[in-house]
Amino acid sequence: MLVVKTLHIWMVISWFAGLFYLPRIFVNLAMVPDDSVAERDRLLLMAGKLYKFMTPLGVFAVLTGLWLWIVYGNQIALGGWIHAKTTLVAVLAVFHWHCGRVLKQFQGGGNKKTHIWFRFYNELPVIVLLFVLFLVVLKPF
Repeated sequence: MLVVKTLHIWMVISWFAGLFYLPRIFVNLAMVPDDSVAERDRLLLMAGKLYKFMTPLGVFAVLTGLWLWIVYGNQIALGGWIHAKTTLVAVLAVFHWHCGRVLKQFQGGGNKKTHIWFRFYNELPVIVLLFVLFLVVLKPF
């Protein structure tokens, strides 16, 4: 089971790298002047490749987490922290999905949000990670 736990941690770290960086690319895309087509295309290419790369990482992070939950079910089922963590993982999955929608808006030229909005948007996975770490390490309830 330590191998599965190691894979889970690896997948989570890798997924979060994408969750942290993709919205940062959105900040840069929102700042690109209309006449900078090459810069916009380069950022869209980067964002598209990153989204395609991070999606399986998120899936494997969730699957290995479910595997651990099934194996250690009796030990962790007593704590409410696991239910709170699972809820936060669902929030991250929705955030990931929403990043895909935002990317499609940028690709279609339909984004109306400012770089300032995306700077705040960029902080959501950071805040969720803080709460997940708190729950997993301290198991407060």
